[in-house]
This record gives sequence, structure tokens and C-alpha cells, in this order.
Amino acid sequence: MNGRVQDGWPVNVEGAALMSSAHRSISCHGAAGAAQRGAVLVIALIFLLLLTILAVAASNRTLLQERMAGGLLNAQRAHMSAQTALRGAEWKLWSSAANVGTSLGCGTGSFVGCYIYDPLNPIPDVVNFRTRPGWVTTGSAEYRGRTGSVDFTTTTYGKLADNPRYMVEYLGQLGAGGAAESGATSGGVGTVNFDVYRITARATGGDKNTISVLESTFDIPRSH
Repeated sequence: MNGRVQDGWPVNVEGAALMSSAHRSISCHGAAGAAQRGAVLVIALIFLLLLTILAVAASNRTLLQERMAGGLLNAQRAHMSAQTALRGAEWKLWSSAANVGTSLGCGTGSFVGCYIYDPLNPIPDVVNFRTRPGWVTTGSAEYRGRTGSVDFTTTTYGKLADNPRYMVEYLGQLGAGGAAESGATSGGVGTVNFDVYRITARATGGDKNTISVLESTFDIPRSH
């Protein structure tokens, strides 16, 4: 038996060598396992980061689509409300034709929001209502339905930011001369002439940042 004596005790050299080799082998295997576990953790973190980026991108796209849909809905509500006010003002003008030979009293205060058009002396309130951006109400008439009792700011009638508004301009009489903008043709006894008006309507959507402005030209027969 090969061996030597250390501190009075026999030492098996071959056994010691085998134990030392086994110890080194275990140490090597332990380091490799730790390295593998570290690599798996890094890969898992990378995949988690990629999934997070994809989730955030999908969420942003969903929010953008939701805002676009909301903006489109607001624009449609504003457009439809302006159309409603425009047709309401036309109905008011047309109903006045029942009294043939009378005028609406534009410029006299009997018809709120009605003005006599003068190309040489434009009225600031009219110009602002027709051209300015944003929500403009000065000088205009509020439209609250045919009966005047409809509130379009309630949930029942659309929940708009404000009730639609309109403004009417008297452009002159077509067929009797003296027209301001509508032109003039010869007329006489027994002919039917027309009072010509320009109507401008404004309406909001669910908020005052969404505005629709519409115009129409409307004529009413007047006999002479």
C-alpha cells in the first residue's frame, strides 16, 4: 500500500488524489449550472421587455383609434346640429310667406339675428359669425327647435356643448330692383318677386372645440 505518514497518521496518496479530482469536478459542474441559470434569466428578461413594448404599442393604437372615433362622432353631431338650425331658420322664413307682402323686419329688432346686407358697410357681428374660428354667439339667434323649447345640451337631444345658433341676412328683392346682392330684374304689377336671404348656422359637437358652420341662400315669394 502506497502511502506516507503525516502527523503520525498514514495517508493514502491515491485516495487523496481521487478526492481532490472529484472535488474539482463538482466545482466545475456547479459553475456551469450557475452560468446557464444566468443566461436563462437574461433571455427571459429580453422576452418580457419585448412583450411589454408590444403591449404598450397596442394600447396606444387602441387609444388613438378611440380618439379618432370620438372626433368623428363629434364632427357628425356638429354637422347634423348645424343642418337642423339651418332648416329651422328656413322654416321660419318660409312660414312668414303666409302673410304675402310683408317682410321679416330685419334690422328692426322684430327678428332676432336678422340683418340687412350692405356690401359697403359690413356689420362686424355678421362678419365674425360667418368667418371667425371658435364658438361665436354675438348677434345670432339661438335655435331651440320649432317650438323654442328644445334643449340640445341635454342627453335626450344630443348632449351638445351649446345650443345651435343662426344668423339671417336680407340680401334684397329679386324681381323688383334695388337688390343688395341678389341681383335685379324687371318686375311689375301681377308678377311675383322674391325676398332673398342668406342663412348662416353654427353648431358644436360634444365640446366647443368641434364646430360646424353651414350656409344656404333662401328666397320667399312676395306678390305685387
